Amino acid sequence: MVDLRHHGDSEVGHGLLDFAVNVRAGTPPRWLAERIAASVADLAAYPDPGPARRAVARRHRRHPDDVLLTAGAAEAFVLLARALAPRRAVVVHPQFTEPEAALRAAGHRVDRVLLTGGFTLDTAAVPEDADLVMVGNPTNPTSVLHPAEALAALARPGRILVVDEAFADCVPGEPDSLSARTDLPGLVVVRSLTKTWGLAGLRIGYLLAEPALVRRLAEAQPLWSVSTPALVAAGACSSPRAVAEAETWAADLTERRTRLADDLTDLGLAVTPGHRASFLLVRTPGAGRLRRALREHGIAVRRGDTFPGLGPDHVRVAVRDAGTNAQILRVLAELL
Repeated sequence: MVDLRHHGDSEVGHGLLDFAVNVRAGTPPRWLAERIAASVADLAAYPDPGPARRAVARRHRRHPDDVLLTAGAAEAFVLLARALAPRRAVVVHPQFTEPEAALRAAGHRVDRVLLTGGFTLDTAAVPEDADLVMVGNPTNPTSVLHPAEALAALARPGRILVVDEAFADCVPGEPDSLSARTDLPGLVVVRSLTKTWGLAGLRIGYLLAEPALVRRLAEAQPLWSVSTPALVAAGACSSPRAVAEAETWAADLTERRTRLADDLTDLGLAVTPGHRASFLLVRTPGAGRLRRALREHGIAVRRGDTFPGLGPDHVRVAVRDAGTNAQILRVLAELL
């Protein structure tokens, strides 16, 4: 049984160069940090989610009633697990393990669909009678981006389709995002502001769904679950300025990721193709030993064997700036 509660932050230790956590380095930017800091002056009042909901709705061309703000994407998965009563819940793996962990914690039985090969989505592998399907896009930890049309094909009346788009803004233009789709029955899109904006400690995310489902999930959410600073961050990160900044970052990320993938391949490591997120899935025999050796040399990477569908030969490597990437490449060249 894999440890579904193991995450990248468990790999990081004092003095280690962090390639384990997939949060953008050097964030939050100054303009965002200043907005968050200024919100402290309003802490005497209870949080008002209205402005942030409207900002998120505008960003995705949705109605505010389609938006539920959450304390990170993780809370969205907990709310879904608590509010829904699926007869057959299916999680498509490998992917972020919190959706399955939340379902199991709520007492639901979970079936797994394990993708193989290049980890591309096989819609035929999803059982027809599944009334709750959870899938990531792009997927953590594979970095694979599934086509929007393949995901849309999984939607149908009587089924809740949850698409985790925590890393969607890693892809310039977000061409395969379903965040603006209101025509697909039962669709829930979960987004996070943690990764691109470096807000893991603030806990802010949201989900997009039809209003009736949003209301149902909101009833399962504690009052004032999202703090005032987090709401300010949600509104700021949904502004046209922020979206443009994220787009510029995503284009730069694409270049750095491609270069790192090529360099890792040149060292004899197998990099999962089709990578589109802020990390790479790497396979090599004895990856566990390599991970421990990297740690002894001051570098942390994410183990892969806690993801269903992966094993001890996989590690996940975050994409950093060129200078930081060069450091792990130098150490790998020595170890290999």
